[in-house]
Amino acid sequence: MLLEGLRVAVVQVGKELAASGLVLGTWGNVSAREGDLVAITPSGLPYSALAPEDIVVVDLEGKTVEGKWRPSTELPLHLAIYRKRSDVGGIVHTHSVGSMTLAACRHPLPPFTEEQAQLIGGEVPVAAYAPPGTEELARAAIATLGEGKAVLLANHGLVGVGKTVEEALLTCQVVEKSAQIYLWARLLGGPVLLSEEEVRSLRENFLRNYGQKGAGG
Repeated sequence: MLLEGLRVAVVQVGKELAASGLVLGTWGNVSAREGDLVAITPSGLPYSALAPEDIVVVDLEGKTVEGKWRPSTELPLHLAIYRKRSDVGGIVHTHSVGSMTLAACRHPLPPFTEEQAQLIGGEVPVAAYAPPGTEELARAAIATLGEGKAVLLANHGLVGVGKTVEEALLTCQVVEKSAQIYLWARLLGGPVLLSEEEVRSLRENFLRNYGQKGAGG
């Protein structure tokens, strides 16, 4: 089976999305890339029932290489990001409540939590509205995402990216947590935002010191 490890990872992330309430039903989608091949969730199958063999493998032009199902209808969005961003190895698209609330209001998520500053590195912008599953949506998303980690899709949901599909999931989890805190904080007069310098410092320190890179013994 092609990309077996990635297909297993995509299934695991999909199940976690559903279990944590970041998606309902069969909405949302997950993918991971290795070289010029992409493993992506199929269209219309519940996450709880997914097995690695259900994940569809396509090339960067969208041609199915291996798989028995049609790929997600948001395949154009995933492929557009992969073609534009060689650093991206995983993409997660959610319809989570806090993020969708901001997306419905077309309100960007400003940086105000340490987690958001560290992992995302700044504001989460909102892409212009376009119908789901279209090339128009893909173009709007990549234009707004730029070199960032996350983008809200107007009236639609959230897209998070990462070096791996697990990192893309974490991106979405952090954005959703920040979105919910932001909405609650506005009831108390609004959060105090981090300055550009504070965001930059938190991000640089996170990239430099977080985790076990270079750790010995």
